[in-house]
This record gives sequence, structure tokens and C-alpha cells, in this order.
Amino acid sequence: MFQNFDLGIFLLAVLPVLLAITVHEAAHGYAARYWGDHTAEQMGRLTLNPLAHIDPIGTVVVPAVLFFTTGFMFGWAKPVPVIPRNFRDARLGMRTVAIAGPLSNLVMAFGWGLVAVAAVYAPESYQFPMSKMAQFGISINAVLFVLNMLPVPPLDGGRFVDSFLPAKQSIQYRKIEPYGTWIILILLMTGVLWTVIGPMVNLIISLVAGFVGLII
Repeated sequence: MFQNFDLGIFLLAVLPVLLAITVHEAAHGYAARYWGDHTAEQMGRLTLNPLAHIDPIGTVVVPAVLFFTTGFMFGWAKPVPVIPRNFRDARLGMRTVAIAGPLSNLVMAFGWGLVAVAAVYAPESYQFPMSKMAQFGISINAVLFVLNMLPVPPLDGGRFVDSFLPAKQSIQYRKIEPYGTWIILILLMTGVLWTVIGPMVNLIISLVAGFVGLII
């Protein structure tokens, strides 16, 4: 696979990945601030500067390894610190914060769709890089949206579901959290994860294509 490595294609994927994870985390922070928790802002995490959100493993190592071995880039950033007790409404605040990140990825997927359309009208030398970058942006954000909405703590979907549960059920549900990451990793390594999220990812990509009139 290393013999087929294309530095140019790799670099075209870097910006969509950085934007996907940076905007995702910043969206959590902005939602938290709206509900009264300024922790992310005080720690310098309420920014679109990727350097503030980079996780050495999730933002650098994992995306690079996946690209070299599969041709696809995927990663994550440092979680934005949130203190629910600071919210005006703890449940509604946590619910909003949880959904804000994935929704930002969904919006970005459609945004990259518009970039793909713009590529058609760009000067010829810019058409391929813009189109390729847009393809990465659509795919990465579609995957991040669907993956993060899985109802498995500590993913955003898990926190979103938890915000609706009564106290007793919430306590039981949160016991999954220490094992949540391992559950996702096992599903990934066994190929089951894509079986679960693949249809929805493809649906979102199709919706983006239909929205902007593309054939993907």
C-alpha cells in the first residue's frame, strides 16, 4: 500500500479531516457556552484553530495509518471540556451539546457538496483538487455524523440518548461508557461497524449528491 501512496491526494484529505474534527469540537463548545458553561472558552477550546483541538493519536497517527492502509482518512480530536452543572438546564443543555457536534458534520457534508459543484466552474487546473477534496469532505463528515450518533456512550449519540433517560436508567446506561470505545474498536476490526453505519453513510452521501445535483 505504501507503494501506491500519493502525497498530493493525502494532502487534499488533510483539510477536510482537520475541519471535520475541529468544527465538531468547537460546536460542542459553542453549544455549552450558550447554555451557561464557559469551561471550553476559558480553556481556549472555543476556536476553529485546529492546534487547540489536536489529539496526537486521533488527529495525527490514526488518520495517517488509515490513509496508508485503506486510502481513507478518519480521526478524532481532544474532547471539549463540558461541566453540565453550569448549564441553566442540565438535561436540555447536555442534549444540545451532544447533538451540536454531529449536526456540524452533517452541515459540512452539504457544504463540501457545494464545493464539488463550484469545482465544475473553476479553472481547469483547480477542478480535480477541488473535486477530490470535496469528495473527502463529504465522505468524512457523513461517517463522523453517523458514527457519533450511535447510541453508545461516550459517543455523542450515547450522551444524547442519556439526556432523555430517568435518573435510575441513566445511571445504568452510563455504566457502558468505560467499554464504549472498545465496543466501537471491536466492531471496526471485525468489519461489523461498516455493516451497521454503511447504509446510513451512503444515504447521506446520496442526499448530498441529490441536493447539489452531483453524480457521486
